Amino acid sequence: MFETLTDRLNQVFTQLRRRGKLSEADVDAALREVRLALLDADVHYSVVKKFTTGIRDRAVGSEVSQALNPAQQVIKIVHEELIALLGEPERLNLTGEKPRVILLVGLQGSGKTTAAAKLARLLRAQGERVLLAAADPYRPAAVQQLVTLGEKVGVTVFHENGLKPPALVEKAFVQGEKGGYSVLIADTAGRSQLDDALMEELKAITRKVKPADILLVVDSMIGQEALHIAEGFRDSIAISGLILTKMDGDARGGAAISIRSVTGVPIKFLGVGEGIDAIETYDPRRLASRILGMGDVIGLIEKAEAAFDGEGAKNQAAKLMSGKFSLEDFADQLKQLRKMGPLQQIFDMLPGNLGKAAQQVSTQDAENQLKLTEAIISSMTREERRNPDVLNASRRRRIARGSGLEVQDVNRVLKNFREAQKMMKTLQRSGGRGISRMFG
Repeated sequence: MFETLTDRLNQVFTQLRRRGKLSEADVDAALREVRLALLDADVHYSVVKKFTTGIRDRAVGSEVSQALNPAQQVIKIVHEELIALLGEPERLNLTGEKPRVILLVGLQGSGKTTAAAKLARLLRAQGERVLLAAADPYRPAAVQQLVTLGEKVGVTVFHENGLKPPALVEKAFVQGEKGGYSVLIADTAGRSQLDDALMEELKAITRKVKPADILLVVDSMIGQEALHIAEGFRDSIAISGLILTKMDGDARGGAAISIRSVTGVPIKFLGVGEGIDAIETYDPRRLASRILGMGDVIGLIEKAEAAFDGEGAKNQAAKLMSGKFSLEDFADQLKQLRKMGPLQQIFDMLPGNLGKAAQQVSTQDAENQLKLTEAIISSMTREERRNPDVLNASRRRRIARGSGLEVQDVNRVLKNFREAQKMMKTLQRSGGRGISRMFG
């Protein structure tokens, strides 16, 4: 996410840090590079102009000239202005009569159906009783896709052949009332382009039921075209928020940066992967930090909390920090890591030097190494996993054969395990101070 833009901006920041004092010319030169980076990232030109003007107004004044570290102060200004540009976060409207209706609208291929299931899962985890309505009778297999996804997330899907979408959503609403559901998410039909028939159908649905939220689902990878689509929907129906999908595949990020400023419609959720749990509540501070290469430690912690078993995680953490963990514990940690999602997403969230180092590693190589390690540990006996000191040459040959790998692969895993033990012991002796150095 934002890889290209982040790299360009970090090059600008590196140049700034090399200077002691910053002249007006230095600031202008840096902002020229920032401007080019944003335009190359497909950020709308009017947004770029507003953004860089706001930074310059602050960066050439006393705020920077009197700072102990002028370069760091400019970076702080860029961060604050980017947060302002991305707009205040707004939450779903979950007040009023139940079931509250959330209408998902958008063009074909934007990811509406998957977004509906992801949102249903998220709200269900927050304690809501959710009903999905399959209101797209036109796209082949759209209904079946939502039914399959609904089963996956444990949410009932209302569907009925022969009903027009407005009648179907109305009937789903009645069903929701009778069934005691608190939220009804309607997955509506899309078209390949904006047209009057699509808008009339959506208006008819809003006349039948009064949506608490109408969320436009937009593919972030189409760049500035996303702005035009959002403006087209906004001018026809009362859109209350946006879901930007496929953010994990958008190396430029132009749509995410521009869309709030251009349309005035708040972003409410980001789709960040293919997994059914790959959806994030929009947080401009965290997004700005990721764009500027500062990582997203809060997001990383949330992923870990969701993946790790509470009491088990505490026990594992205590073992890890003591350095007295076995290969069995090591394997458990790797499994928990895999639950947190694709490694590229985790790498994107790492701050400072950790993030830079991780980006040097091919995520495919890292994924392959994880699978290899799991295969080798799985080929060990329980005694070997709990007491690696017994692993002599003949045992290592047997483990290599059992995992379909080479003895040197087994040796490499054991070496990595020993190094992890040493690192944790070092961190414990430093009272945890080593952790802060790793994030420097």
